[in-house]
Amino acid sequence: MAPRSRPTARQERLGRELRRLREAADMKAREVAGLLSSTSAQMSQVEGGFAGVSEERVRRLVAHYACADRALVDALVAMATERMQGWWEEFRGVLPPVFLDVAELEHHAVFLREVVITHVPGLLQTPDYARAVFGYMVPELPESELAPRVEHRMKRRTVLTRESPVPYETIIHEAALRIRVADRKVARAQLRQILDEMECGHVTVRVIPFDVDGFAGASAAMMHLGGRVPRLDTVLRDSPSGTAFLDAESQLGRFRTLFRKVENAALGPAESADLIHHLAKEL
Repeated sequence: MAPRSRPTARQERLGRELRRLREAADMKAREVAGLLSSTSAQMSQVEGGFAGVSEERVRRLVAHYACADRALVDALVAMATERMQGWWEEFRGVLPPVFLDVAELEHHAVFLREVVITHVPGLLQTPDYARAVFGYMVPELPESELAPRVEHRMKRRTVLTRESPVPYETIIHEAALRIRVADRKVARAQLRQILDEMECGHVTVRVIPFDVDGFAGASAAMMHLGGRVPRLDTVLRDSPSGTAFLDAESQLGRFRTLFRKVENAALGPAESADLIHHLAKEL
């Protein structure tokens, strides 16, 4: 089978985890390749996410690495063997690959936690709100590029509406709720949609009000995507230079702590709903 030209973020993660296990066992790639009647080049392709790997080979690899964490091994096997063609594949070649990576990671997550400061989170946005956000890009996007971005963002909501929805918790700063990316009508509809989502048992929204003391986390925006085991968690961070997927244990620990600190500054769900109702009435 020919190597993949561009592995997805999830495929790269599987390869990275296999490499981490090999390095923890203090084994060289050529040494492992010899045990599997393979080559160093093939091992490099697997660990880079450019080549698929079977369940049998995953289990042989981790056995050589003396990994006794059965839950981790089973999670890695699932990553290797779940080769579904999700809805996001229809956007391949239409949108940048990172859009597809985000949708795939959300689909497989066991929970989603998000912190947003200046914009309503994408999973809760209305079409008009999303269109206003994407429409503000410089250089301005033509309709042929703007429309699929909005459509993709709306389809991401599948993780919240499917038969077995992903538990979703988001912390939103009051600034994001007050900033009008379009007009009053769009802002009012957006706040109402958030309130509607809060009625779902699997969606939790908490607000950080402007008048809270001790919140210095203006740069805390992130999404924490839960893996089947904590080691396979991923943190997504957006910046002017692009989207970064962070998964080193030291990084994950740092962002788990950051989320807890931000959480301490937020109102409870009921108080948050009252604040959002108040902001909607002001419009």
